[in-house]
Amino acid sequence: MEVKDRFTNRVDNYVKYRPQYPVEVYNYLREQNFISADAKIADVGCGTGISSKMFLENAHVVYGVEPNKNMLDAAANYFGGDKNFIAMQTSAEATGLADASVDFVVCAQTFHWVDKEKTKAEFKRILKPGGKVALLWNDRRTDTTDFLKVYEDFLQMFGTDYKEVNHKNTQEKEIFGKFFGGTFTEKNFDNFQLLDFEGLKGRVLSSSYMPDASHPDYEFMIYCLRKIFNRYQSNDKVSIDYDTKLYIGELK
Repeated sequence: MEVKDRFTNRVDNYVKYRPQYPVEVYNYLREQNFISADAKIADVGCGTGISSKMFLENAHVVYGVEPNKNMLDAAANYFGGDKNFIAMQTSAEATGLADASVDFVVCAQTFHWVDKEKTKAEFKRILKPGGKVALLWNDRRTDTTDFLKVYEDFLQMFGTDYKEVNHKNTQEKEIFGKFFGGTFTEKNFDNFQLLDFEGLKGRVLSSSYMPDASHPDYEFMIYCLRKIFNRYQSNDKVSIDYDTKLYIGELK
């Protein structure tokens, strides 16, 4: 399966159950002058629009670049025809944007899917002089609570290619240093989701590496998930905790 098709049958769960980004992320970008009030944004790998949302809510023009039509359609529907959201069914390596046309590029939950060298060249082409690139992840904590430890074991047990596509594989300083061509700024933010069982199930099924309903392991996987939820729930909820990680700089 091509990378761009991995989430085609995950769109509904992705829209409903993927975590948002904390408002502190946008506030930090403005306070540190990484973006101006009128900055034009390229949200590359925008998916269903979770990362675009914080920029649109602050009146930025956002070019939503996404190769998967189903996900891009979900983003366009979510934003209800907002004239500031310009949907572009293209890739990180060939966005279709004009030279020096945007002030800021964000890759949220996306960088681990792209060709790093081709993407860097494309970002340098579309950015105005002095423009910044932000790599952003909601990085799930795996060992800070008993539930999160067991949940990580569950994902490793049932995930079809979890270890291979885990975004943590690309969160190494050497990779970032090579991509930015020098120094970059790193900032972490706290984030979490409180989920009932249906929310937890939807969160699991939003991940491309987890079996869907057509897989022979599906029923047993859901049975095990229910057992885990029942053991660790409090007031019929469990908490998935994240470090929202931001890496930002100019491309050299």
